[in-house]
Amino acid sequence: MTQNAFDTLKQRGFVAQVTDEPAVRNLFADQQVTFYIGFDPTASSLHCGSLVPIMAMAQLQHAGHKPLGLIGGGTAMVGDPSGKTEMRQMLSFEAICANGEGILGQLRRYLRLEGSAGMAANNADWLLKLHYIEFLRDIGKHFRVNEMVRADAYRARLEREEGLSFIEFNYQLLQAYDYLMLHERHGCLLQMGGDDQWSNILAGTDLIRRKHGKQAFCITFPLLTTARGEKMGKTATGAVWLDAQRTSPYQFYQYWINTDDRDVRRFLALFTFLPMDEVLRLGAAQGVALNAAKEVLAFEATRLCHGETAANEARSASRAAFGGGGDASAMPSSVLPRLRLAAGIALLDLLVETALVPSKAEARRLVQQGGAYVNDVAIGDIQARIGESSMHDGALILRAGKKKIHRLVVEN
Repeated sequence: MTQNAFDTLKQRGFVAQVTDEPAVRNLFADQQVTFYIGFDPTASSLHCGSLVPIMAMAQLQHAGHKPLGLIGGGTAMVGDPSGKTEMRQMLSFEAICANGEGILGQLRRYLRLEGSAGMAANNADWLLKLHYIEFLRDIGKHFRVNEMVRADAYRARLEREEGLSFIEFNYQLLQAYDYLMLHERHGCLLQMGGDDQWSNILAGTDLIRRKHGKQAFCITFPLLTTARGEKMGKTATGAVWLDAQRTSPYQFYQYWINTDDRDVRRFLALFTFLPMDEVLRLGAAQGVALNAAKEVLAFEATRLCHGETAANEARSASRAAFGGGGDASAMPSSVLPRLRLAAGIALLDLLVETALVPSKAEARRLVQQGGAYVNDVAIGDIQARIGESSMHDGALILRAGKKKIHRLVVEN
């Protein structure tokens, strides 16, 4: 018997809150459900933190339901205050459009958004055409300011010295209006989003009820942090982007390989399509077997984002970098002229030039703490100079700590 799609989401860890859980479960059992999630194009790429909503959409599409990927070309011109301590930087219309195209391309790696399988839309198509007075009379009359300011997104900002701008205060109305438009145009009955969007999405369900006397639904996802308390998709060096130009497939793969042991089972459930019995088996592994489970997670996540070929190359490069065989050619690499090497190069300079550390001071600290390696040999001398004798197969492999690595290809 096929599992109810809502139960799949819940079992895999996607559900934080839901309006009328029995009704949502019955909805998925009775019909093909059109559902949507909005993505404001405030950057040219999504990052790993966006994979929770994307994978939830993909799970529902695999179960036969219809995703609608909404690009927030209109709402991005306002800025969502949810979870923000200050007002977003305003982007030009041209930048928003370019960002939207890039994000839509990334969504299409995971979702079919054409024909009967799914669709894409941009809320600029209706929001930019709104007549303000008509909008206030037709939509604004259904909102109560005293209820709006009790929402977490608004209350937190109102308590800060920076306050909340009037343009941001309108965001909830615009998001609710999006839900109404998608309900009227496409029969959309479910909106999903991060748990910080709960009040905004409820405003949309309430607007549909007031305008049409129909019930619409909401599911929110947990706001994900790692077992170390870090925000999902963030590292010490910045965001882990879905754009290969900003985060290479190798770096993307390494992000998942370095998953905390405590997160492996949870991340396999959220970020792969492996059956849950396989997720539970891999997630229960210990020791060397747990490292193998992380490799499965890294491969599957990279394959979905960047394709099978890139995932195979990243896995092979990772194995080469960390002693498991494989092909080193996909490692982060640069060319080093043999003449420079013949004269000898200070190790501290090489660590900075390859961006393994941000400064000479950090390089000195790394070497003194025993974390600098050349071809897997620890170098503890801050005065060390690297010459031709350090080459192996025409290259130097520099490593900072356990996780950061760079390959220098020596050329004449």
